[in-house]
Amino acid sequence: MLAADVTPILGRRKYWAHRFGTAPFLPMSRDEMDTLGWDSCDVILVTGDAYVDHPSFGMAVVGRLLEAQGFRVGIIAQPDWRNAEAFKALGPPNLYFGVTAGNMDSMVNRYTSDRKMRSDDAYTPEGEGGKRPDRSVIVYTQRCREAFPDVPVVIGGIEASLRRVAHFDYWSEKVRRSVLLDSQADILVYGNAERAIVEITHRLGGGESVTDLQNIRGTAFVRRAHQADWIEIDSTEVDEPGRIDPPIDPYQMEPAAPAAAPESSGETVISVVRLRRKVKTVDRERSVIRLPSFEAVREDPVLYAHASRIVHAEANPHNARSLVQRHGEIDVWLNPPPIPLDTKEMDAVYELPYQRVPHPSYGDAKIPAYKMIRFSVTIQRGCFGGCTFCSITEHEGRIIQSRSEDSIIREVEKVRDTVPGFTGVISDLGGPTANMYRLACKSREIEAACRRPSCVFPGVCPNLDTNHNPLIKLYRRARALPGIKKVLIASGVRYDLAVESPEYVKELATHHVGGYLKIAPEAIAEGPLSKMMKPGIGTYHRFKELFDRYSAEAGKEQYLIPYFIAAHPGTTDQDMLDLALWLKANGFRADQVQAFLPGPMATATAMWHTGKNPLRKVTRDSETVIVPKGHAQRRLHKALLRYHDANNWPMIREALKRMGRVDLIGNAKHQLVPAWQPAGTGGMPARDALPTARVAQRARPGRMLTQHTGLPPQPRATPGTPKGRGRR
Repeated sequence: MLAADVTPILGRRKYWAHRFGTAPFLPMSRDEMDTLGWDSCDVILVTGDAYVDHPSFGMAVVGRLLEAQGFRVGIIAQPDWRNAEAFKALGPPNLYFGVTAGNMDSMVNRYTSDRKMRSDDAYTPEGEGGKRPDRSVIVYTQRCREAFPDVPVVIGGIEASLRRVAHFDYWSEKVRRSVLLDSQADILVYGNAERAIVEITHRLGGGESVTDLQNIRGTAFVRRAHQADWIEIDSTEVDEPGRIDPPIDPYQMEPAAPAAAPESSGETVISVVRLRRKVKTVDRERSVIRLPSFEAVREDPVLYAHASRIVHAEANPHNARSLVQRHGEIDVWLNPPPIPLDTKEMDAVYELPYQRVPHPSYGDAKIPAYKMIRFSVTIQRGCFGGCTFCSITEHEGRIIQSRSEDSIIREVEKVRDTVPGFTGVISDLGGPTANMYRLACKSREIEAACRRPSCVFPGVCPNLDTNHNPLIKLYRRARALPGIKKVLIASGVRYDLAVESPEYVKELATHHVGGYLKIAPEAIAEGPLSKMMKPGIGTYHRFKELFDRYSAEAGKEQYLIPYFIAAHPGTTDQDMLDLALWLKANGFRADQVQAFLPGPMATATAMWHTGKNPLRKVTRDSETVIVPKGHAQRRLHKALLRYHDANNWPMIREALKRMGRVDLIGNAKHQLVPAWQPAGTGGMPARDALPTARVAQRARPGRMLTQHTGLPPQPRATPGTPKGRGRR
């Protein structure tokens, strides 16, 4: 059974080693340990990132949190993984190794959406690439085992979290086992797992065996025997379609009446998961859903899509049940997600004694990721948007966890007073999404029962409190601080929420935009938008109207910079052509774009792999999804986003001819690409020199879109604790 109590993360009795006090930096060498008077470390964190002692870097958060519990924590950052020597640098930890790939998935970090190797790494000194291995969690765990075979290994962070069950791996084009098995770690912590990592450490410190730690939320582990005291439910008994509206109790005693079939009005209908078997409310804590086995989902795409649907339905920590999945002769068991931190706990985590700078061992080396976030402040975590391509909701959860206003202001003052190079500008005051601070369901009872994948799709839920006043108050207080010249908002405004509060849009446009505001429509056509769970383009236009009006009233010339994803499931060539025409009509020219990258565990990745739509009931005959998989089609979709690049014109012209749209080839304003080709572009000879000059002249006007990588947004994460912000 799961542990029933929710002990405050700083409410436990401190471990005996607290007498050593607080380290200026968590040690990375034996010399530093000697200076601190340590003969050994209790926990050693192994990470694929450089060590920056800042709350946007997960290893710093986990390390400082465990230090506050009284444990001695060392860090091995970006070790040479080719042998075990680097993993012996601090000696064996007394309790366990904590292994993470770092703030990003190592495969997303190292490869583009076209599977080409990246030349740089923002989390490495001087941006140097190649400092971490592919599938870092697996490799690091193996090296820890080689270095000290008897020391337990706990894995966590974004890479482990999103690979906790059998998952489609884009880079090998196959379904892989749970990373818990491939790494041979003892236990996996997923999501926002401060509670889990604190409990694991205290229980190991109290003498328990790692094999005894099977009742902790937010963890996965291996079981070899059937659990007779659990009610096992086959996943195929759970999946029944029905309308979300009104909210239901998913644990009702009687079967739900079948929902009426929706009329063919084009309305998007989201299904929910209801429990058909009569399981009493008191039995929730000992109910476990058996997913199709690894071997079954590997061989059958329909079962993979079904399993993905069930995993995402069991994501609300207030009603989720345990999951189990067979891998060969053993079970991978997943306990329900962790209970979110309350405001007091969030304040405590972010006000630990971070130095807010890189470890001194890096000298004057520049770490690009640190440069990006050093003047930013996190105000909340989690996202209830549920975008199917995004890893934030899957990792951090959809229940918003907010800090107090006083705690945020104290951190702004700390940035002002202590961070080297501060010029008076807070670069970002936000979170995974800029404007979800303190937003929540109006009813705790409804929230506890809800299984909706999104609170804002297909429209904003009527039970969602969209009051932006606490956020407006925070903005005003932060920018009024002495020494603060500007507070920018750069996390990504959720504009379908913002239009619910025109006063917020006014505050944002008047005081917190540095000329350009990045937002993410992602697409304009119903096909891809319905598969992304994103609002229609009409919502964008409503936000733009408000933004332009309030910018003008403030006497400011400011622009919206929209992000778009190429080749997302549900996208046709016609959808991308319509988007290219929309971009041209609105004067946008994309600087750089990439195609959709199928990250592990995402719902959109299940669509990509299976061609099925897990947002609805999955059967052999259920809805199929158009998936632009082929290299040529993905190149075309990217080319259409950069319609203004002459190198793409030959490809676009061929596509227009194939689609019967030769009327869009020419020099008229309504046409997309010209019929001629300038010298040195597109592999075609120039018509003459004069048009080349005209092309250069025409290329100057228009607003440039900033780079959109197409990557699934990655919360910054380490064993158990995601930190920082994604761009949603």
